Amino acid sequence: MNKISLLILSIFGSITFVFGAVSQEKCNTLGENFIFAGGECIEFKAFKGEVENTINVVVHGTWKEGTNTLGRYAPFAETLVMNTDITTIAVALPGYSKSSTNKLKSLSHGGGAVYTPEYIDFIAALINELKKKYNARTINYMGHSAGGSLGANLVAKHPGIVNTLTAVGARFNLDKFKEEEKKKLYSIGDNMDKVGDTKILLVYGTADKISEPKVTTDFYEKAKKSGLDVTLIKVEGAPHIDLDMTDTSVEAFTEMVAE
Repeated sequence: MNKISLLILSIFGSITFVFGAVSQEKCNTLGENFIFAGGECIEFKAFKGEVENTINVVVHGTWKEGTNTLGRYAPFAETLVMNTDITTIAVALPGYSKSSTNKLKSLSHGGGAVYTPEYIDFIAALINELKKKYNARTINYMGHSAGGSLGANLVAKHPGIVNTLTAVGARFNLDKFKEEEKKKLYSIGDNMDKVGDTKILLVYGTADKISEPKVTTDFYEKAKKSGLDVTLIKVEGAPHIDLDMTDTSVEAFTEMVAE
């Protein structure tokens, strides 16, 4: 077993098998921690806060397929409730925890999923279903790594769908893709003018080797020049893993959603 696999196991404790294909009818019988959206049956964990008509939605990044991401992100969601008093929902993307893979594969397949229109439309459908379920008018999205990239692309392709976006250790353009691949993909970097008035918080760690600091700082400068409402937060000495759970990141997120 390689070091990354050992690290995943140490964080999550165990690997769970995903359900595979799950119909909407079946999903509806699985209990209150499942919701059908965008053709997928998604497992989530919600912690209730006192602030009305507002939710925080926490989205993880890329892990080995079948990883129980809720094992890590459910406790984090509970922490965010204690800090913000806002109902916070950790979601398991397709292929993780017990979420289905009806149409979408896990993020570990390829690496470009969060830039595909299909995946971006899926997360939009999930946000809308959670919005209806919790009677929410204000949506705060927090995503780490690929989850942050997904959120950034979401606010460009579906402007106004969330009120605030926190992207932690994310990437924002298609520089790593071949020209032929780019034609089928969508990124916020090429669609700054479509974002609207969503408030954006960008967080980077100075020791991040996966999404290097320059990725975020360069995007921040472009976003500012494009007139976006964007704030930049640096976490000194922080690597990629657990960057979203640092005190600095949580405090910045808490301050933004309280405004």
